[in-house]
Amino acid sequence: MRNTLLEKLQRKEKPVGTFFFMGNAAVAECLALSGVDYIIVDMEHGPFGIESAADIMRGAELRGATVLARIPDGSRTSVLKALDIGAQGLVVPNIRSVQEVRNLVEYGKYFPQGLRGLAMSRAAGYGFADHAAGDIGEYMNACNRETLLLPQCETAECLEHIEEIAALDGIAGIFVGPFDLSIALGKPVQFGNPEFKAAIARVLAACAAAGKFCFIFGASVDAAKAAFEQGFDSVVLGTDSSFYVQAFQRIVGQVKGE
Repeated sequence: MRNTLLEKLQRKEKPVGTFFFMGNAAVAECLALSGVDYIIVDMEHGPFGIESAADIMRGAELRGATVLARIPDGSRTSVLKALDIGAQGLVVPNIRSVQEVRNLVEYGKYFPQGLRGLAMSRAAGYGFADHAAGDIGEYMNACNRETLLLPQCETAECLEHIEEIAALDGIAGIFVGPFDLSIALGKPVQFGNPEFKAAIARVLAACAAAGKFCFIFGASVDAAKAAFEQGFDSVVLGTDSSFYVQAFQRIVGQVKGE
């Protein structure tokens, strides 16, 4: 169960992903053909249940993209179901305490790192995939190694404890939600504000000190480029739905000569 996103991060290739909202496996397949390194099926803000998310993952995997899921919360049920249907990593929103992240590791990692419930579901090829058909211990080790757990830093409480959170064993890195973090700091969308810039620098420093990856959402190409220049390891560039609309706006404008 190779996680090609993890491999690219380890090679410092600066992979680019996007949030997936379009809700169709064929769209996910086409998006994977674009060359995007990974997609994040947004089960927090998007219209997806578990069954539709599983179909979307199949479509993206068919063309070689890594698929993560942003789950609605850090509950055991949300963590288990997203991993069982095949998500190779989880972005977990609204983190407010160190204990929530400890729980995430417990739910999302198998023994000995955590206590994830064992199930030979889609992620394991229903027990017949090469990585699942042999020794159970080796299967659990492979899942622990390849699964990315990414708490989202978008609250003041998460920022307050970011050094301890980033250092927790089992956490692959931190995902920064800049819009909600700026709101939590009382500086809505004021990305040039010194307090917000200091918060970003703090998250980057915490990840660097812990040897963890640091992701951020970038709403535009310029924002994504700036994030890489700041030192982020990966950028989630916008949403598929917004780029779909923008692309057709440009095309229609060109056809009409506008």
